[in-house]
Amino acid sequence: MADEPNVPLLDVGRGNAPLRQEMLAAIGDVIDSGRFLYGPDVSALENEIATLSQVDHAIGCASGSDALLLALMALEIGPGDEVIVPSFTFFASVSCIERLGATPVFVDILPDTFNIDHTAIEAAITPATRAIIPVHLFGQCAAIDKICQIGEKHGIAIIEDAAQAIASAYHSRPAGSWGRIGCFSFYPTKNLGGMGDGGMMTTNDPQVADRLRLLSAHGMRPRYHHRALGINSRLDTFQAAVLRIKLKHLPEATASRQKNATRYRDMLQAADLHKQFTLPTLDPNAYHVWNQYSIRVPDGQRDALREHLASNGVGSEIYYPVPMHQQECFAHVTVEPGSLPETERAAAEILNLPIFPELEESEQERVVSVLRGFYEGRQKAAA
Repeated sequence: MADEPNVPLLDVGRGNAPLRQEMLAAIGDVIDSGRFLYGPDVSALENEIATLSQVDHAIGCASGSDALLLALMALEIGPGDEVIVPSFTFFASVSCIERLGATPVFVDILPDTFNIDHTAIEAAITPATRAIIPVHLFGQCAAIDKICQIGEKHGIAIIEDAAQAIASAYHSRPAGSWGRIGCFSFYPTKNLGGMGDGGMMTTNDPQVADRLRLLSAHGMRPRYHHRALGINSRLDTFQAAVLRIKLKHLPEATASRQKNATRYRDMLQAADLHKQFTLPTLDPNAYHVWNQYSIRVPDGQRDALREHLASNGVGSEIYYPVPMHQQECFAHVTVEPGSLPETERAAAEILNLPIFPELEESEQERVVSVLRGFYEGRQKAAA
């Protein structure tokens, strides 16, 4: 088995290779123009993302992390304010809250989709609650319709963390169009990945859009006149030029991810492996774009299974092994012991398998074969 071809968790080069010449030409055009910031590709990409997300405004920025930070800044959230957020997420979903002196309030997740438990949000609301940040984790929207209803009922802003979920939807309405502000990431491993950092914010509110543009450019308007304490967070023209090329191929790439997810399900069920671990759950209301393919491995076997995959040349990753409420830098945030059981269970059980668009059927067969070998070995050892 060790002589079989390796299967990477992700192969960015394989995805970029067919577009290489087109991207080089676009980069060359940017070099010749000299417009490295606020070039025409930036405004064109903003318009294209606005169309994709079915919103009136899209504003580029330097990263998905900055998108979240700027969203909170635009809503003037700061010391004394609370923001409800899941603990089972990437660091940026929570660090943006702390950077502004506000307090994160952690809510547990659903055991099937790994998204924030919308039924637990209302109990976490206090008079200090100013925003809710639902994270559309792994490419599948949270129950954003119900979350927005809660926000509207209590006058609380919804900021969608859609960093992993571009082109996803809920009830056929795109991610990033539900809340007050939607936040996207173009980190290279995302479904629409650039060649470095980049981000985008979406909104239907023209005043919020204007505020986001102002804050992302030092709060400066006109030049050298600063109306607000902003930051320097611009999507550069090189990234926008590359992303525009890749955006044209996003529907095809999304369809490939979905095809791979369906094939995994069929293969894993045929191999009876669905009896050994839990396959991903697809919310019937969601249009899932499969940024990750996440299985749940019970009985403390996750780490051993990952080691077995690695020793047989199959890539995998754990997103996320340590939830935010257990991170050292958030140790001061009050969390009642045992109040986030599903978050902690997911962190101990989750394992992510290769799902990138260019993944071949033969590679998926290899992944399944190695998974099956792990459990067959365990059975033999126990016999």
